[in-house]
Amino acid sequence: MPDSRALRIACLQPSATVILANLGGLDCVVACTKYCAEVVPELDTAKLTIVADSWTAKATEILAAKPDLVIASVPYQEAAVAEIMKAGVRFLGLAPHTLNDIYVDIAMIAGCAGASERGAEVISRMQREIEEVRLATKNRPRRRVFCEEWGKPIIASQRWVAELAMAAGGDFLGEPGKQISADEIARLDPEVIIAAWCGAGDRVPLGKIVRERRWSDTTAARNSQVYCISDELLNTPAPTLVAGLRALKAAIHAVAEGANTPVTPGLRPITPDSKR
Repeated sequence: MPDSRALRIACLQPSATVILANLGGLDCVVACTKYCAEVVPELDTAKLTIVADSWTAKATEILAAKPDLVIASVPYQEAAVAEIMKAGVRFLGLAPHTLNDIYVDIAMIAGCAGASERGAEVISRMQREIEEVRLATKNRPRRRVFCEEWGKPIIASQRWVAELAMAAGGDFLGEPGKQISADEIARLDPEVIIAAWCGAGDRVPLGKIVRERRWSDTTAARNSQVYCISDELLNTPAPTLVAGLRALKAAIHAVAEGANTPVTPGLRPITPDSKR
């Protein structure tokens, strides 16, 4: 990565850190959040300043790391941003909604870090792998899929997840990124239900939400096609979404009645006992 060691970057969002990892630019990270360190374990946290995330950012702790560039994502702390920019430090604020937005963000970060060519390669690889899944599933029966990023209230996953679900052969139910009621989801009768709660990893209590939301009569619950996909695979707008796509494909196309779900990293199916 050209000149990356000369650049000092503070990452307030895991997606930016994941992107830098894919660009081969972790050496330029001087500060990041604890969530970045969890998602990118190869970071040498002993040499880093651990700072608050975009929403709770504190300018003093960020500036203490002497960054040349701060990368954050909405919603971010406006007062902290003002202090950072007043100090003459460049600020890059990300607000992706679609896969195309994510490609643009990768290109911007790569450009800032002097790695535009590597960034183009990362984007091309993502696009190629997504297209491969689209082609592999285009002749299979499409399934009604509900995917949520939060449980209380229920919030449908973001638009980029809807795009991935459609690429994997699903018809996404609900409006991406918007609140929806449990009754409305039951009315739509999803054939596949996926929970990827922000910050929950793979620990979503699938049986509990099916019981409490009265979803036992949905096609998905009757066929045991209720799944948890690890948070970082769907909610981090970065190249790791490709792994989330593979998990979506496995969930959507698992044989419904009595068959085992394919073993796929990041994908956990509901167990029969947990539905009781």
